[in-house]
Amino acid sequence: MSDGLVLYGYWRSSAAYRVRIALNLKQLDHESRAVHLVRDGGQQHAPAFRALNPQQLVPCLLDGDKVLTQSLAIMEYLDETRPGPLRLLPDDAAGKARVRALAMVIACDTHPLGNLRVLQHLESDFGADQAKKTAWSQHWIATGLSAFEAMLAGDAATGRFCHGYTPGLADACLVPQVYNALRWKVPLDDYPTIQRIHHACNELEAFTRAAPEAQPDAG
Repeated sequence: MSDGLVLYGYWRSSAAYRVRIALNLKQLDHESRAVHLVRDGGQQHAPAFRALNPQQLVPCLLDGDKVLTQSLAIMEYLDETRPGPLRLLPDDAAGKARVRALAMVIACDTHPLGNLRVLQHLESDFGADQAKKTAWSQHWIATGLSAFEAMLAGDAATGRFCHGYTPGLADACLVPQVYNALRWKVPLDDYPTIQRIHHACNELEAFTRAAPEAQPDAG
């Protein structure tokens, strides 16, 4: 059974990785459909997929006849429509605001600056070679993680996970971004809280099953 859910994604997409984590945390089975972001000029640009998501990005989630895009919106939709067994957002307004702010540091202000289409544009239109693309990615990842670390370390609401003692929306955003940091060889020494939480998350099957290399389309 797939709980009526179909996830279009790509194994190394950070945004799709977040949604896989959320689906696993909420114990929701789903059908996975791979959209290769490089092969065939980028399968996300194919007319059939463009009809689902005019942005030509992954993830895209189908829930029956509903088409959902944008990872944060998808995760909140899952939390509202399928509240058990674990909530991705806390119940109180202040807690929700804090978790959303943490998630947005990654999903809105860090990851988009280093995603595939940005790096392709830097190369094709501005002549950036691999060294310059690497320096660009390292700079913005470090900038985002520095802010995230300060927000975690300076707040008593931080527990074993980003907010308290159960993983949620912020953790689902953090772990893929740490994966990106490791991929781009960004040193993590200055982020002890992030490292601790990243380790705690990856002790859980919900996170390890969602990892890029565990996906059928990996490679």
